[in-house]
Amino acid sequence: MISFTCDYNEGAHPEILKRLTETNMQQEPGYGFDTFTKSAQEKIRTATGMPQAEVRFLVGGTQTNQTIIDAMLPHYAAVIAVETGHIAVHESGAIEFSGHKVITIPAHEGKMCANDLSNYLTRFFADPTWPHMAVPGMVYLSFPTEYGTIYSRQELHDIYDVCKHHNLKLFVDGARLGYGLCSKGCDIDLHTLCQLCDVFYIGGTKVGALCGEAVVFPKGDVPRNFLTIVKQHGALLAKGRLLGLQFDTLFTDGLYLHIAQHAIDMAMELQRMFKRLGIPFYIDSPSNQQFPILTASQMEKLAGKVDFEIWEPRPDGSAVTRFATSWATAKEHIVFLESCLQQK
Repeated sequence: MISFTCDYNEGAHPEILKRLTETNMQQEPGYGFDTFTKSAQEKIRTATGMPQAEVRFLVGGTQTNQTIIDAMLPHYAAVIAVETGHIAVHESGAIEFSGHKVITIPAHEGKMCANDLSNYLTRFFADPTWPHMAVPGMVYLSFPTEYGTIYSRQELHDIYDVCKHHNLKLFVDGARLGYGLCSKGCDIDLHTLCQLCDVFYIGGTKVGALCGEAVVFPKGDVPRNFLTIVKQHGALLAKGRLLGLQFDTLFTDGLYLHIAQHAIDMAMELQRMFKRLGIPFYIDSPSNQQFPILTASQMEKLAGKVDFEIWEPRPDGSAVTRFATSWATAKEHIVFLESCLQQK
C-alpha cells in the first residue's frame, strides 16, 4: 500500500537518524539547554536574518498552537481564524480547552482576507457591549493553508497592518512552512516572514523530522516564563536534545528547504499526472497538498493499493480528495498511482 494521506507517513530524514545514532552516547543537559539546541537556535537566527530572534523547540503542532496562543494572550482574550483554520477544525478544541475562544471569519480558498478581518474588528469594537464578549487579541494564519494555498507578501502585509491598527498579535502556523516557502509563486522567505508577523513556527514533524516545531519570536520578545508555560502544556521534552539535534541537522547546508523543494516537485508531478488523465481539481494548490475530484469508479481502482484522504464526499458518489506529498515521496509512487487509475 502506497500512502498519500499526509506528509508525515515516514519517520525521519536519514541524515537525522544518522546524527541521532552518532551522538546517542554523548551526555547533554536536558530541557533544551544542550549544545545541539544552542547550535540549532543560532542556525535558525542566521537563516532568518534576525540575530535578536528567540527560538524555542516544542514537541508537536497542536501543543505549539495551544502554547503560543495561551502564552501570548491574556486569559480573557480570543484568537481569530478563518472557518477552515486548523485550530478551529482539527485540534479537538485544544485552544478552547486552554480557555481561549476561537472566533471564525470567512475563508477564501483557505485564506483570510484583510478586509474581512478589518470589517469584523470594526464592527466588534463599534458594539457598545463588546466588554461582555471574548475580546480578540490575536490573529491566527497557517502557511500554507488547510487547502494548500499560500499568502502573498502583500496579503500578509495587509493582514499585519490590520492587526497592528487594532493592537492584535499575528501568529503564523508553519507546520508545513518549508512546503509553503518552496511553492510556486511564493514571494516571501524566512526573513520576510519575520517582518510580517509577531511569532511563527518552522514545522519539523511534517518536513523531515521525527517530531518537533521551532517557534521563532523575531523581535526577541519571548513571553515571560515561556519555559514554564510550555511545560504546563505538556510540550517540554526532558531530552530536549532530540528536538535540537533534528533542527540543527535540518538547518545544516540548506537541508530543510532542499527536502521541502523535493516535495513540491513531486506535488507538481502529481498535479500534471491528474491533468493528463482529465481529472479535475477542487482548488488550484501550489503546495504539497493536491485536491483532485475523483469519481466512485476511480476511488474503487485505488482501494487496497493507494491510500488518500476523502476531503468532501458528494451526492453522486464522487469526492474531493487530498493527496499529500512529502520530503520522502518517490516518483515511482506517482507512476504506480497513475497505473492504478488507468486500469480498465
